[in-house]
Amino acid sequence: MTRSISFRGKRLEYEIRGTGLPVMLVHGFMEDRRIWDPLLKGLEKNYRWILPDLPGSGLSEFNNSLTTLDDFAQALIAVVEQEKIPEMVLIGHSMGGYISLMLAEKYPERLLALGLFHSSSYPDSPEKQEAREKNIRFIEKYGSALFIEQAIPGLYSDGFAKQNPEEILKQIDRYANFFSDSLVQYLSAMKIRPATTRILASFIRPILFIMGELDKAVPIQDALAQCHIPQISYIQILPHTAHMGMIEDTPLCQAFIDAFLQQILS
Repeated sequence: MTRSISFRGKRLEYEIRGTGLPVMLVHGFMEDRRIWDPLLKGLEKNYRWILPDLPGSGLSEFNNSLTTLDDFAQALIAVVEQEKIPEMVLIGHSMGGYISLMLAEKYPERLLALGLFHSSSYPDSPEKQEAREKNIRFIEKYGSALFIEQAIPGLYSDGFAKQNPEEILKQIDRYANFFSDSLVQYLSAMKIRPATTRILASFIRPILFIMGELDKAVPIQDALAQCHIPQISYIQILPHTAHMGMIEDTPLCQAFIDAFLQQILS
């Protein structure tokens, strides 16, 4: 069921699927809520999935008043309040994980558990900040289509890309018309995000870490380094997988998430 609300004067669209334990999945950079479709096949009947399109992604309108990842976390809370959800599990992919951590800092009482899916609590290094600035300049000069075409293949492992070129092309085609201003907005917000390791330390409920052995965007050594910080950690590693586990190894990701959610229910 697709629904929409007004957030700071702009339409924010989201989808509700299934019934049961509320679980919000937050997509990452260069994505929208459709990125979760492979993962949810077979799991839709067991949980109540809340799938937002972040402002500027999918069918949600761009909002130039949003400048920090905390602003995007407030958009998610608007959805939660609209749906009258007192508590939920929150899982974010990549940039969606950064945003989820901001929500966890402000509204820990809303969360039964947290999941970081190919994501990190560490801020950008100076080198990463410089790379984001270069990407911003590239998008402003050449537009989103060429950027998407060049960026998406690097999110997948070489092995998966060689064996599944049609999947890479599908993603490129799906997001080729991404609004350039949205990509620039996301890159700018990620570049200035603070460290959030303190949030991992203060969060008293379980945190799931799913990481890819071959991930270049969030290297596994960085992902592992944060796993000792929470009071309760569940650590899952996807072998031979890069940054897009929900597509590269759908069955294993389904098993990891289902097992984690069953633990929360019990």
